[in-house]
Amino acid sequence: MDSQKHRFSLDPEIHYLNCGFKGPLMKSAEQAAIEALIRERNPVSIAPEDFFILPKEVKKRFAELVNCDPLQVALIPSSSYGFATALSNIPCAPGQHAIVLEDEFPSGYFSLKSWCDKNQAALKVIGPDKDAPTPGKSWNKNLLESITSETAVVLMSSVHWMNGLKFDLESIGQKCKTVGAIFIVDGTQSTGAALMDVKRFKIDALICASYKWLFGPYGIGISYFGHAFDGGQPLEESWLNRTNSQDFANLTKYDHEYTEDSGRYNIGEMSNFILLPMLNEALKQINEWTVPEIENYCHTLTIPLYDYLKSRDIVLEEEHYTSYHLFGLKLPKDIDTELLKSNLQRNKVSVSNRGGNLRVSVNVFNTGVDIEKLIEVLDSSRSMK
Repeated sequence: MDSQKHRFSLDPEIHYLNCGFKGPLMKSAEQAAIEALIRERNPVSIAPEDFFILPKEVKKRFAELVNCDPLQVALIPSSSYGFATALSNIPCAPGQHAIVLEDEFPSGYFSLKSWCDKNQAALKVIGPDKDAPTPGKSWNKNLLESITSETAVVLMSSVHWMNGLKFDLESIGQKCKTVGAIFIVDGTQSTGAALMDVKRFKIDALICASYKWLFGPYGIGISYFGHAFDGGQPLEESWLNRTNSQDFANLTKYDHEYTEDSGRYNIGEMSNFILLPMLNEALKQINEWTVPEIENYCHTLTIPLYDYLKSRDIVLEEEHYTSYHLFGLKLPKDIDTELLKSNLQRNKVSVSNRGGNLRVSVNVFNTGVDIEKLIEVLDSSRSMK
């Protein structure tokens, strides 16, 4: 794959290495939004079937991306909504506990903490060995060993949001399945840029905000709810989620049956006529690119950066635990952090500071020039002491 920068409207003077903060809008998604806004001028053009056609299409595209049945996909407004939906349908027996990662993103942590408080269950926070030179191996080992027959639920990010550390989702999912624990994955920081297969990883619920690696707009997300959630209770009682919802003339012939499978978990007003067209265009393009091609592009793009860090004797995480699209850099000891901050701003290089890591997140809109500029900034920020 070649650079896809031409599909975006990024300022050519800015080196945007910050997709983990927010993905830029594609030109095609922008055009879809404009057309959707214009359509709102005259609602007469919106027919009853339009409330259902695009949601169905979006679900189909997401299902293709994560390898699931479209009927098991639900539209949500945010990741916290998805977590709340899943957790409200998970029982807890006396003596059971829940598991979360150390330094997990707040939405996941607070959602699980609330569930534990309501169920008087212990919350186990799992991290790496403190004396490990790199965290990947011990963190995965500790996590797997912590999952026991007393584990009710594991809620974790697919990759760590601060540094892109990869977790062995396949082994974790299998362990959860073996002991009977529910496996909830926050896919926000990898779905769309790294392999996500809910069947292979035995994921019970996959929750994704769309505004990062799915290139969607802020305010809409998408989720997968496996068969563990069949027959569950949604957070709200939207009329759109009933089996007779497409019969506009007879909506008050109240049908108490929900739509098939995970349709019951859709957010009210799931047909969002502005945001859905944008997300639909983004998912369409991601599936055309394919995730393996995106991963390969990001991997190739960042090789010069890793070569530079190795030349500076930086201890790097084992590649097995390293994401190609998002990673946290532990800065060389001779870096002047204030000078670095100034140089990043002056050279218009956009990255994030997360948990003491310089978080770099790349995608198909980046080019070698962006990486070269970051290396140049790092090299020019060395202390003169």
